[in-house]
Amino acid sequence: MVLEIYLDLLSQPCRSVYIFAKKNNIPFEYKKLSLMAGEHYGEEFGKINMMRKVPTIRDGDFCLSESVAIMQYLAEKYGASDNWYPADVQKRARVNEYLSWQHSAIRPHGSKVFWLRLMIPKVMGVEVPAEKMDAALEDLNNSLKLIEEKFLQDRPFIAGDQISLADLVAIVEIMQPVGAGLDVFDGRPKLSAWKDRVRAAIGADLFDEVHQGILSAEEMAQTMDGSKLQHFKPRILKLFL
Repeated sequence: MVLEIYLDLLSQPCRSVYIFAKKNNIPFEYKKLSLMAGEHYGEEFGKINMMRKVPTIRDGDFCLSESVAIMQYLAEKYGASDNWYPADVQKRARVNEYLSWQHSAIRPHGSKVFWLRLMIPKVMGVEVPAEKMDAALEDLNNSLKLIEEKFLQDRPFIAGDQISLADLVAIVEIMQPVGAGLDVFDGRPKLSAWKDRVRAAIGADLFDEVHQGILSAEEMAQTMDGSKLQHFKPRILKLFL
């Protein structure tokens, strides 16, 4: 049975898994789910992942969620090159350090800016208080500063001279607020140069393919039917406002 990967490429973790599988020539069947349409609440998907989260994989009778766990599983099962999840104990620790930090830092901060700047005002039609937007931008900027000064320092990539899972996860998270029209690379030459190295290491075609949806989010928001998000609206507003 072919490996199945359930994804919505508007999601940062889904983009990480998709890039990793494609870059490492892992054969899989792409199962597209729309989070905005609530397709992850479908009965059949609930049988695969009772948490109803993407990304999720089904490898025969084995189902697994959580993007970091999925990529580690795929790296070990399919023998991905060592740079992705290094055998060297200190390099692996560097990767794990970033992967442990990002869940409560850059990822939620980037997502919050995306929703406050784009989805809540332009799709849900709810005004965002200026102080909420300012606080979200401050949190995002602090996380970006830590990526530059703590995680990257003077290295080409987070774990050294080659791209790793840490860089892959970092770039998709940083691209999320870019989808809301915020140029996070402006005035950050170190971060911008790192982004160019990551894009080259992934491959420009694959990088651009996987980010096409999020970079078209502003255009998507102009035509999106806000009523489709009504089932999310109370939770989203409570979470971000």
